[in-house]
Amino acid sequence: MAKNGFILFVSMFLLLACTDPERKAEHIDFKELPAIREIKPQKPVRIKLKRNASGSYSWELNGNDADKVLQLNKKLAESLEAGE
Repeated sequence: MAKNGFILFVSMFLLLACTDPERKAEHIDFKELPAIREIKPQKPVRIKLKRNASGSYSWELNGNDADKVLQLNKKLAESLEAGE
């Protein structure tokens, strides 16, 4: 029992010795930039690939950015032509 009390006393002493009551919590300021706040993540282009009974492929593309949809359409067309 005395051994447990001694260990408790030493641990409390070390805990109190390691803390600094004069130390104030450091305040960190985060600056919000309007340009960063307005950036929204872009949704990816969704592809629905379909295969016909004759073995040919077709697809539907959905997305918010028309340029990305057109680029992906071109890549798909080129890759399917190269694969045939």
